[in-house]
Amino acid sequence: MAAESRRVLVVGAGVTGLLTAVRCSLAGHRVTVLDRGAIPNPGSTSFDQHRAVRALDPADPAASRRTAVAHRRWLALEAMLGTRFYRRVGMVTAWPAEEAGQVAAVAAEAGLPVSLVEPAALPHVRFPEGTVGVREHHGGVLLADHALQAVARWLAARPGVTLMPWQEVKAVDPETGEVHLPDARTLTGDLTLIATGPWSKDLVDLPMLLHRQTLVYLKPPEELTAAWERTPGVGRIGSEGLAWLLPPGDGTLLKVSSAAVCREAELATDGTPEEELRWAEQVLAEPILTDPDRYQVLAVKRCHYLVDAGTGAAHLVRIGPGTWARTASGGDGFRTAPLVADRIVAALESPEPFETPSPAPHVQSQSHGEETP
Repeated sequence: MAAESRRVLVVGAGVTGLLTAVRCSLAGHRVTVLDRGAIPNPGSTSFDQHRAVRALDPADPAASRRTAVAHRRWLALEAMLGTRFYRRVGMVTAWPAEEAGQVAAVAAEAGLPVSLVEPAALPHVRFPEGTVGVREHHGGVLLADHALQAVARWLAARPGVTLMPWQEVKAVDPETGEVHLPDARTLTGDLTLIATGPWSKDLVDLPMLLHRQTLVYLKPPEELTAAWERTPGVGRIGSEGLAWLLPPGDGTLLKVSSAAVCREAELATDGTPEEELRWAEQVLAEPILTDPDRYQVLAVKRCHYLVDAGTGAAHLVRIGPGTWARTASGGDGFRTAPLVADRIVAALESPEPFETPSPAPHVQSQSHGEETP
């Protein structure tokens, strides 16, 4: 239990908001979670069949070590909830053969167990010519919607936690952290976290960019079902090394996309289904799968994620004495949400003087694609 129980307001019940609520509750704080839809919200950017979990960033061993902590947090959460939602199938990224050894060395420096994977070991996946896979054994695939539902059920039964679904927030005062509702009510707390994904732009005056990406969901041929069940997530494939896939399993479909179809968007609600189909055709034209004509397209979905306009990264930013904002959503939000939750609990227990808004580097995560395995 915390030495002093504090009141926490969480605006947004996606993965960042819900995991922060769990950590704050476990630390003995009182938590109120608000969302513009249901909790969890099927229309949120967090809600999907699966999301990638990985830690390796060859350019930044220190960041890799920090993100590896998030992997352990997901394992602990799964154990606490008693619900299986983490498929620890590993994550593979393709690297030029002459660079793969160096990437593996960086992983070893960061304490991440990896191994090299020859493309022939995954014959149903097309690797760029001259590349070798680096498999991150502690990576995997989260059954995202299952995880969010399990967390929401736990919170609903937790003393000191109040869930407020279907509650749109009109404004948040960064100086006081007060949350203003359309019916003239005002909620107050000791700390307020704004984590509303693409809709954060309506509540937070920070330079942010909204990106849109097209996801394509496929059904593999029956004879490859067993092979795909054992397949890890795979990234850095496709014609320019920008494509990726998350494997099917436990009732999910095969999901493919590419950073090549990421584009800036003004609003999460604009665009047409016809436009999305054209982007889906571009995804399907990527050399991602062997014999792609054997796969059946079952769904096309657009997703959104928010990044800091200056760095192109996901950030947790303190915008007032007790007010924090999370500029992230989608896959990167899942990957680093446990780190955000840790940081918020630390801020509650060891308040620091507020100076000017600045990124919190230990939860920073570079991402140039919605999943980018």
